[in-house]
Amino acid sequence: MTHIPFGTTDWESIAKVEHKGETGSAFWRTKQCGSIRVRMVEYTAGYKADHWCQKGHILLCLEGELYTELENGEVHLLQAGMSYEVADETMAHRSYTPSGAKLFIVD
Repeated sequence: MTHIPFGTTDWESIAKVEHKGETGSAFWRTKQCGSIRVRMVEYTAGYKADHWCQKGHILLCLEGELYTELENGEVHLLQAGMSYEVADETMAHRSYTPSGAKLFIVD
């Protein structure tokens, strides 16, 4: 990471942007730090992504539960306090949550 000055973020001051899934919605609060995107994301109950993602992420589950399905059929459960890490173009993935989740994501 380069060219990112020290800063703090009040996530409540950043407007939410809705991104509809195949079902449910994701609400993103996004901050761009140079070439790195940092997000606080809230998924509604019943959310399911509408695409397979190839982007790399570091994702921390803050609240709720998130299931991440890999293109090879594996499914991984994240609960509050758990994270996953994946590089760009490594393994296509998509997420869903029956009960909702709040995440902190860096990509």
